[in-house]
Amino acid sequence: MKQFLILLAMLPIAFTAYAQGNGTSLGTKAFKAAIDKDDALLLDVRTPKEFAQGHIEAAANADWLGGELLNDVSGIDKTKPVLLYCAVGGRSGKAMAAMIKAGFTDVHDLKGGFNAWEADKLPVITQ
Repeated sequence: MKQFLILLAMLPIAFTAYAQGNGTSLGTKAFKAAIDKDDALLLDVRTPKEFAQGHIEAAANADWLGGELLNDVSGIDKTKPVLLYCAVGGRSGKAMAAMIKAGFTDVHDLKGGFNAWEADKLPVITQ
């Protein structure tokens, strides 16, 4: 009976998580294909210094460590696809979770981050 009550208490949490949508980590090829669709917002969540050293074309810089990411995207349609990346995937994973919690429904990050992008010899912009 106790296990049933615990399960019953967890149902609202499970339904809330489902309703908020799920983010996914995409490999470099799938991430590039998502960029090429040209309807997604591409965000580099690394620091401005990292961004200046090289980034994916058309990416906007929204520094996760600066704490302003959710403010930076507050005016964006929450159903619009959002693609995130950082150096190796840690910050973008946290940013993805925060955006989903904030109500964004179509958020993805780059598995392995910018390092994986460069390792696959995909195009990079340097300033």
